[in-house]
Amino acid sequence: MTVPLWSAVPAIALAALATGFDLGARRIPNRLVGPALVLALALRWALEGPTGLWWGLLGGLLPGAILMLGWRRGWMGAGDVKLMIAVGAWLGHPVAGVVMLASLMAGGAIALVVAAHRRVLARALAGAVRLASAPARLEAPRLTGIRFPFALAVLAGVLVAVSVHL
Repeated sequence: MTVPLWSAVPAIALAALATGFDLGARRIPNRLVGPALVLALALRWALEGPTGLWWGLLGGLLPGAILMLGWRRGWMGAGDVKLMIAVGAWLGHPVAGVVMLASLMAGGAIALVVAAHRRVLARALAGAVRLASAPARLEAPRLTGIRFPFALAVLAGVLVAVSVHL
């Protein structure tokens, strides 16, 4: 599936703007992602009809629902989830799934670098191993408390997905 320029360029711009906010203020404002989501769905409807709107909705909601699990566990902020929903609406399903997977991989790489820089890499890796081996009903292991701007990982995911599907 190819991504048209009318959706790729705004998705990249949105992720880049959100990254700027996230790096500077450590938050992604609703006034950025809300209108971007509405505009994405409106353009999908206008340019592609009901089918385009449907793929935009799926593109936002499916990755958003998966990242919502991370927000509920305290691993990411709500702005990160809303950014993924808006970016997913611009790129549509199934490309938004590629964005999500690439973003999670980029986020993992960023987390490793940040943990190494803060000298908590061993503790972070041990927590990840415990989390991966623990049944879902058990309480998650204690986190390192280190946060980083996940919008940077979303930007990387958007760039990877667009470069593969353009």
